[in-house]
This record gives sequence, C-alpha cells and structure tokens, in this order.
Amino acid sequence: MKVKSDTKLSIFDTFKTKENSLTGEAIRQRSIIRILSSQANPAERTRTGISQKIAKGQGIVWKNIYSGIFRDLDEILLPMGIAEEHGRLPLKRGPKALQEKGIPFYHLTRKGILIALSIKEVENKEKLLAEFFSNADSKEKEFAKILTNLSKSSPNFTYSIFQKYVKAFCDDKIKDLLPFDLAKLQSIPDESLTIQKEILQAFLKLSKQEKEDAIRFLNEIT
Repeated sequence: MKVKSDTKLSIFDTFKTKENSLTGEAIRQRSIIRILSSQANPAERTRTGISQKIAKGQGIVWKNIYSGIFRDLDEILLPMGIAEEHGRLPLKRGPKALQEKGIPFYHLTRKGILIALSIKEVENKEKLLAEFFSNADSKEKEFAKILTNLSKSSPNFTYSIFQKYVKAFCDDKIKDLLPFDLAKLQSIPDESLTIQKEILQAFLKLSKQEKEDAIRFLNEIT
C-alpha cells in the first residue's frame, strides 16, 4: 500500500486547549494497537471485532465507531506498515463472494510492536520487547541487552524511552522508526531524559549511606 503524504500516526495528539487530553483519534488508534498487541483471538482482531471490543469498553454502540476503526486501519495503520493482514475468517452468511474470500483479521508488524511498546495502556510489554528484539539487526542488538535488563529493574524508565522515540517519529523529528536507533534522539532536546541521566550519574558516585539516604528521600516525595 502506498502511504499518502498526509498520512500520520496520531497516538500522541492532544487538544490544542487541553494538552493533557488525547484526541478521539489518538485514543482510537491506541486502542486498536493495544488490541492487536494482545492475545486476542482472530475474531476480535477483525474490523468488526476491534470495533465491538472498543465499544464495549466505552459503553457505546460499536456501529457508531466502525467507520473510524475502518479508516484508521485502511488509511493509516496498514499503509504505514504498522499492522498487516494475518489471515481470513470464513463467513457463513452474506454474499457468496465475501464468504469465499472471508473476513481479514490483523496483527502488528515489527514496527507496530515498537509503537505498542510506547503506549502506556499496553500490558504485555515484556513479551513484546522480547519479540521485538528477537528479530533485531546488528545495529539494534546494541540496545537489546541493556534495554531488556533495564526493563526488569526500571520498567517505567525503559518504556518512557520508547515513548519518546515513537513520539519523535509522530512529530516528524525522526524520519523512520526502523532500524531502531536511539542515536536518532541525540539531536532532540529532552529535559526529562537529561535530568534522569544526571540523577543516575550522581547516584553512582554516592557512598552506600548516601544512596540509602537518597532513596529514603525519594520515597518520601513519590
């Protein structure tokens, strides 16, 4: 599929007047990616199944959001190579041609898994991280071990890195998500990462007692 010049992943889009509130499109795309990243059965990963699952969680009629789900898949997630058809389910009813072709269901590509790692609502990140790095190229393997180890001791920090990386892509600050290369973030100022780096470097220089005092202090304010 050809990607249109105006095709854009919107999972971090917020309202102009409410910077902390995600747009409906952002919430919808995040929900689709979350479902496709889960162990949902094939019937739940069709356009209709995805619509029904999201609608059930929001307490709305699934037919009211079907067109939005259809558009997100067919105009954004599929053309951008974030999701792809995984197979087809046979139909017992409906037009004969459709029965023969079946209904497509989807899963995430490797690029899609990378994006899923950046979404807070996605739950099975440890499994996804292992799956993502299982097909790493030589450049990506440089990050595999350190990020896998960090994910066990500092999951929030680790996945915040994926969030910043994918958001930079969504904001057109990096051109391509793959190959995964954190060096692409070096030219993008990020105060929070600078602070985290400063804390880590300072913590390593502290004595055992100073480390215990620092941890006690942080426990009191978080």
